[in-house]
Amino acid sequence: MKTIALYATDTMADWEYSYLVAGIAMAREQAPGRYQLKILSDGGGDVTSLGGVHIVPDGDLADLDTSELAALILPGGNTWGEGHANVLTLAVDVLGQGIPVGAICGATLGLARYSALNSRPHTSNAPEFLAAATEYTGQQHYRDERTVSDGTLVTAPGTAPLEFAKAVFEALELFPQPVIDAWYGLYSTGEKKYYDQLVGAE
Repeated sequence: MKTIALYATDTMADWEYSYLVAGIAMAREQAPGRYQLKILSDGGGDVTSLGGVHIVPDGDLADLDTSELAALILPGGNTWGEGHANVLTLAVDVLGQGIPVGAICGATLGLARYSALNSRPHTSNAPEFLAAATEYTGQQHYRDERTVSDGTLVTAPGTAPLEFAKAVFEALELFPQPVIDAWYGLYSTGEKKYYDQLVGAE
């Protein structure tokens, strides 16, 4: 069973990973032995989200077996302008192995600090947001889009959690594409026809 690892850190933005973890749970119901979600913090200690939710991680990031890693997910937060060396080093390493990394909002700044966006198509909250990282030289690869995926790296601004989840689902082939399309249609429009398509596609 492959692991989808969600990095947990203080001030992590609750809305930015909510669609994603709900979708992973839905996929686990349909195919129990394919993926498991693990919430991991640096050191394994508890964290408090931006919304004040107390989160007890499943374990320590240092104990993650990358040979079993399907994807690493980095939610945004208020602390990505410095620190996070362990997870950002890991992100660069697993990207080099072809393992998907999803980064949204503030986490894109963290990747910029580690030069992970300098040669890949990407997006973020704004070009100026990434410019705060002196290591960032990838301005020509910036895309003003709701989400950008180059196959293994998925990036999004903090205002696009739905699109972020969809792109990660596609990178992982978490569901057949008709299911992903119906899911996205339902949650982006609320129209019943997409619910009917989702039920039919399942």
